[in-house]
Amino acid sequence: MDDGKPTGPKAKWWSRPDKGRAVPSGQEASAPEEAPGALDASSVDASPAPEADQADARTHAQPDHVTVPAPAQAPAPVPSEVPEPVEATADTTVPAAVAVSPRPQPLHDPDPYSTPPYGGPGPWAPAPPVQRPVATPAHGTPLPAQYATAGTGSGYAHPHPDHQPQPQPSHPYPPRHPQPDPAAPPAAPTLAGPPPAPERPQPLSSVWLQYDPWSAPGAPFTHPGEPAAPRRRRRGPLLIGALVVALVAGGTGGVLGAYVERNGGVTRIELPQAGRESADRAPDSVAGIAASALPSVVTLHVSGDSEQGTGTGFVLDEQGHILTNHHVVDPAGASGDISITFSGGETAKATLVGKDSGYDLAVVKVTGVSGLKPLPLGNSDNVRVGDPVVAIGAPFDLQNTVTSGIISAKERPITAGGDKGDGSDISYVDALQTDAPINPGNSGGPLVDGKAQVIGINSAIRAADTGAGTDGAQAGSIGLGFAIPINQGKRVAEELINTGKATHPVIGVSLDMKFAGDGARVGDKGQDDSPAVTPGGPAAKAGVRPGDVITEVDGRRVHSGEELIVKIRAHRPGDKLELTLRRGGDERTVTLVLGSADSS
Repeated sequence: MDDGKPTGPKAKWWSRPDKGRAVPSGQEASAPEEAPGALDASSVDASPAPEADQADARTHAQPDHVTVPAPAQAPAPVPSEVPEPVEATADTTVPAAVAVSPRPQPLHDPDPYSTPPYGGPGPWAPAPPVQRPVATPAHGTPLPAQYATAGTGSGYAHPHPDHQPQPQPSHPYPPRHPQPDPAAPPAAPTLAGPPPAPERPQPLSSVWLQYDPWSAPGAPFTHPGEPAAPRRRRRGPLLIGALVVALVAGGTGGVLGAYVERNGGVTRIELPQAGRESADRAPDSVAGIAASALPSVVTLHVSGDSEQGTGTGFVLDEQGHILTNHHVVDPAGASGDISITFSGGETAKATLVGKDSGYDLAVVKVTGVSGLKPLPLGNSDNVRVGDPVVAIGAPFDLQNTVTSGIISAKERPITAGGDKGDGSDISYVDALQTDAPINPGNSGGPLVDGKAQVIGINSAIRAADTGAGTDGAQAGSIGLGFAIPINQGKRVAEELINTGKATHPVIGVSLDMKFAGDGARVGDKGQDDSPAVTPGGPAAKAGVRPGDVITEVDGRRVHSGEELIVKIRAHRPGDKLELTLRRGGDERTVTLVLGSADSS
């Protein structure tokens, strides 16, 4: 059914004389007053009639003009309730010109789906849309019982208000198989049914508001006796398709979720970053100092019959001499193994050249190694408190470790060792103090200045406790590290390389190490009841006597016997010293020349 308005000319209604009507000869039917919108013969479409109609026209002559009588009664308005059937009585008048003829049989089987809007009317009984209460169902739909007897109104209801009703038989709708009336004259054959419905498209609202196929009681949707074919729903393909879509969606979601979880999102994130720069650093920076000194620093792994240890050393010359601490190589003994690992990872075996426990210094040598880079030596007398320094070593076997700090103090008299109990392993050092972190394994490593020159040999640390941790291991650094001044280390290293031994400066006295007063007191007797002042020695020549208390060395205060030893060992044999003595409440100053003693 078209929804829009037609663009061509308006459809024209046409009609033929009812072959069931009899008009007396010589008498014309009086033309009733035409209702507005009625059509005359001049507006009839002149298109050729169908073949069946042409055959009928040859049998029955068509008049030149057809006069359609006015309807006996205007179409009744649609009541809200279905009217009671009207019974035919003797008073009911039927126009004489109207004769009811038996309805011809259809040319084919009725179409059970011809009822609008599901299909067009059948070819032999066109039926326009109907309205209640006088509803005329399409061909093939049984007529409800309450509508078996029609009133005197028209059998058609036109939805368009400008269309006038045509006169129709008093019977609302002829039965499908009418019984002939014996009293009625034989009826002439007629053409097929009422005129066709107009071609003008009708508004959807008017058609659907007036037509309700479900409201007519007793009007089945299908032809009686023919069960409606069940409608099969094929759910298999739809179910498979939905399952495939769900699986694909689930897999895609899982992949995207894993990617987002691993990458923080769908898009890849690139953070801003500075470009590459030159690897060169200022020579006096920590990085510059480390880059210059690291190739000359080595790690020592020592093992003996009962002990083993790790320490640090640095290259002294191209011949392969390496300087380190005495306590680093001491576990090897006379036949132990000493292995050297260079900063680049190369390893070599080393042999002991010489060692001295009093200075805590030792020299080892590697052979068959080329490309050695000696570390330049500085002057520890030029160091000032506050100067920046860098310590390099292998704390806890972590080689090539670099730490930095400053010189915290100078001429710190310290003693280290003494584990043997006889004092033969005690080291007396007039040390440089630094706050650069030094830990076990840093021993023997270089302490360098801002020019990457060695100014000290890292040797000892001061722990917060007694020097041992809860598990027996030595405590770590607390910022109190001590290094042997390089001036002393240089002299001892030279002696060890040249002679295999180091010499100690001496004054020729035995000290009372139990004296609790201020200063270093000369004992009354020496070891094994020997004289406290060595006859003919430096102290005896300067006039020192037993019981004298030495309070100053070269104008620097001395508070204990250990401190006096440290001050003396800070010099070379043959150096002149000026000592201040306190004897019986009097003070005096004497000058002496330091003697020499071989290291044990």
